[in-house]
Amino acid sequence: MTPSTPTTNPATNPTTNPTTNPATNLATNPVTNTSTPAAVPFRRRPFVGGNWKMNLLAAEVVALAESIAAPSGGDGGAGGVDVVVFPPFPYLATVRPVLKPGVQLGGQDCSAEKQGAFTGQVGAAMLRDVGCASVLIGHSERRHGLGETDALLSRKIGQALDAGLVPVLCVGETLAERESGRAHGVIDAQLRGSLAGHAESALATLVVAYEPVWAIGTGRTATPDDAAEAHRTVRRTLKELYSARFSEQVRVIYGGSVNARNAAELLAREEIDGGLVGGASLVASDFAAIIAAASRRS
Repeated sequence: MTPSTPTTNPATNPTTNPTTNPATNLATNPVTNTSTPAAVPFRRRPFVGGNWKMNLLAAEVVALAESIAAPSGGDGGAGGVDVVVFPPFPYLATVRPVLKPGVQLGGQDCSAEKQGAFTGQVGAAMLRDVGCASVLIGHSERRHGLGETDALLSRKIGQALDAGLVPVLCVGETLAERESGRAHGVIDAQLRGSLAGHAESALATLVVAYEPVWAIGTGRTATPDDAAEAHRTVRRTLKELYSARFSEQVRVIYGGSVNARNAAELLAREEIDGGLVGGASLVASDFAAIIAAASRRS
């Protein structure tokens, strides 16, 4: 059975049932389009994801997975870091039993469909069934490389939420968009399109990853100021779509050539709640340094 595309507009059909965001352990009051600031300070738990992309074979993924450790409390306790690894699909079941306590498993993508004749696709429920806790949605290598649209990503988010997965929604501009002064407009549009149809109450676990396309795998990195400004754009859009409280609860992480050398400077910024790490996550010592930098935020 193919689920229909969600049609609810959170700007016109807000929900009223409060929920709890495990990233902050604070109740969310889904009030739409309010300018009222949060009444209490938020302490967002850092999130560090290692996106292994299409790299490594079985013996290598096992060796890498065995070498990754979360800091004390990384299993969700106070002062911890949510550490998630995103291996290639064929190795999810191989990696799961060797992960250390506090390190979670994630999928690199999921289908917009629940099940059926969709050759080569992987359902969100399948990811959950093999032990995944999170899933990447809309990575630029899929947005731009495979032409995935915001409307498609909205459906994928729906599948992820239905399966009980944490959706990590990726947004970010190309170099041409940045140089033409359209970066913040692009981020805003991607968020609005990808979150269309999803009420605030359903998005309590949402993580947003700002990944400037021009910095992914290129060795170029946004400056801490540039990254922080983009993260503020994310929060402004979330506030306009939902509420001030929600915009302060959502974890917004940075991705784009994050490495052991620049992680401490990036993650020292209040606006940056962690990182989505590519190449550096394939080197255990580098990934450990990034996790350590995130743990100093908590």
